[in-house]
Amino acid sequence: MRQLIHGSLAGLALMAIAVFVQLARAGTDRRAQAAATTVQVKGGEFFFKLSTRSIAKPGPVTFVFKNVGHVQHDFKIDGKLTPIISPGKTARLAVTFKKKGTFPYLCTVPGHAAAGMKGVFAVH
Repeated sequence: MRQLIHGSLAGLALMAIAVFVQLARAGTDRRAQAAATTVQVKGGEFFFKLSTRSIAKPGPVTFVFKNVGHVQHDFKIDGKLTPIISPGKTARLAVTFKKKGTFPYLCTVPGHAAAGMKGVFAVH
C-alpha cells in the first residue's frame, strides 16, 4: 500500500511539473507577442510623423495612428488599413512584416497622399 501511495505521489508531482512547464511556455509566447514593436503615428494636414521609420528585423509592428488634424484621415501600410478616423481619434493597426524591404504608407482619403500624407517604412 505504501508503494502505491508513493507511486501516485510521484506521478502527481510529474504531472504538476508538466503543467508548470506548459504554463511557463504560454507566458513566454504572450510576452513575445507583447514585445511587438509599437510605432506612434501622428497624421494631420498633410503629413505623417512616425516615432520611428524603421525596424531592425522582420516581425510584428503595431502602428498607433492618431489623427491630430482637422479633417478625417486613415493610415495604410503593407495592404492593411485603419478605418477613416475623425480629428482627435486613434486607431491601432497590427502588421507583421515577413521580409526585409521598404513599405510605402499613405492616407487613402482622395488627394491626401498627393498633398504629402505618404512615406516609406523600412524593415532591415
